[in-house]
Amino acid sequence: MIATFRKLAKLTLILVYLVVVAGAVVRMTGSGMGCPDWPKCFGYYIPPTEASELQWQPERSYEKGQVIIKEETLQVAAKDFTSANSFNAENWNLYTKHDYAIFNPWHTWIEYINRLLGALAGLATLILAFASLRYWKKQKRVSILSWLVVLGMGFQAWLGATVVYSVLEPVKITLHMLMALLILAMLLYIIFRVNNEDKRIIYDRKTLVLASFALILTLFQIVLGTQVRQFVDHQIDILGEATKGSWLEDPTLVFYVHRSFSILVILVNSLLAYRIFTLNLGHVKIVWILFLLIVEAISGTAMYYLDFPFASQPLHLVVASILFGVQFYLVLDALKPEISPNSL
Repeated sequence: MIATFRKLAKLTLILVYLVVVAGAVVRMTGSGMGCPDWPKCFGYYIPPTEASELQWQPERSYEKGQVIIKEETLQVAAKDFTSANSFNAENWNLYTKHDYAIFNPWHTWIEYINRLLGALAGLATLILAFASLRYWKKQKRVSILSWLVVLGMGFQAWLGATVVYSVLEPVKITLHMLMALLILAMLLYIIFRVNNEDKRIIYDRKTLVLASFALILTLFQIVLGTQVRQFVDHQIDILGEATKGSWLEDPTLVFYVHRSFSILVILVNSLLAYRIFTLNLGHVKIVWILFLLIVEAISGTAMYYLDFPFASQPLHLVVASILFGVQFYLVLDALKPEISPNSL
């Protein structure tokens, strides 16, 4: 029973990480407004593939809520009807949540796949929550957290909708990312609570404090990174996609703080690794942390000095979220002698 539930929790964790990956691809390709409405996409459950599908056509049947692009505006069908030979404005309502009215089939389907993965991850969290009810008597924390994950996914979906309605407002994008990390942390804690394996980890208070500090630094770096990404997105809007070498010619102070702060992150984690290896504390996840830090450093350096190579941006973001997860679990392992999976 425990093994099955833990496998389900791990599968849910993987699906949530896939949503993070999809979100990173959306950011890399600029597909955030590929579906200008929510939860449908141009009023469809399965979005269009051709621009002609979003153009008004005579003698065509339209369903209520269906969207067309008319004179650079989004028009929403007010009811079910069949169009006549000329456009009748009385059958349509202007979409008022924003004025973005561009159709790019690649952007639309990238964003649509992102939403599908989000829905699949949401379904997995709901199944996990019902499965967690068997822990209610012995480990209420597992059940409570499982249902909090469901609520978190619902809130995350709402945040995603507000990001679309705001036409990718930077602050809301950052909140969207932080909420994803919170959901990941809750899932990791659930997995930790139902793990009865003896990992032979030695408790050391200084290591726990150092690991917690390293985790906080990573979280701070992720927030700074989202601010830098917002600056880059702004530069892309001004300078265009073809001028990658100019995106960071005159960066803000946040960029320099983010770049310099990475040195502190590496130093703290290196000190943590030295202590773990020297005292033989048994935290094997530190190897993964060091590897992920190397990938982060290489991808970050490549973006600055090699003018944003292909996939370097999503790789940098995804690896940062994985790094956060591994560090969080290491902190839980460091707490294990004081918080056992069987405790309440």
